[in-house]
Amino acid sequence: MGNVQGQETGSSSSSLVDASSEIINSYSSDPIIPHSFKEIVTMATGVKIYFCGSIRAGRGDVAIYGRIVEMLGKYGTVLTPFVADPKLTEMALEEGKARTDKEIYDQDVSLLEECQAIVAEVTQPSLGVGFELGCGVAMKKKILCLYRPQPEKRLSAMIRGAEKEGSFMTRDYKEEDLPAIFEDFFQKVVPRDRKDSLDWKSYEPM
Repeated sequence: MGNVQGQETGSSSSSLVDASSEIINSYSSDPIIPHSFKEIVTMATGVKIYFCGSIRAGRGDVAIYGRIVEMLGKYGTVLTPFVADPKLTEMALEEGKARTDKEIYDQDVSLLEECQAIVAEVTQPSLGVGFELGCGVAMKKKILCLYRPQPEKRLSAMIRGAEKEGSFMTRDYKEEDLPAIFEDFFQKVVPRDRKDSLDWKSYEPM
């Protein structure tokens, strides 16, 4: 899988952010992270983010996954950019570098262990996303769940009821709300370094 473990800081990190943004923006006004460029979705160095969204349960929200992944690049390394790949269908036999169900499981659990934060788009119900969130809670990860309210549907109580200050957030949203939601989550919930002023481009996990 194309999870880039960026080590650059300062000007080199800024150059990476600029280069990534130019490539993404060149594709369309409704940007999706292109499969061939998943290696550079890291953007800024810092927090390692596990993004999860529906794959085998349906890919109807893949466009918004792409825009979410792009926004998350402001805060750190997205370890699972393939979730936003429009070429990845619900019938795909591989995810990232994994080629079998067992490899997918091992890969994703390893990335969950590696990350500091989990961001899940949970509008499309998914057994896999639910399992990932359960793992994240057990691993004591910082978790943000995003849900777009749907007519005659309610978010699972196992997600809504898991809300816990400082560790598990669930937010109903419209897409224009996302920048403020992410800013709140990464400023208040994700562990800070010991600086008085947090600089996400030079953030190092405690």
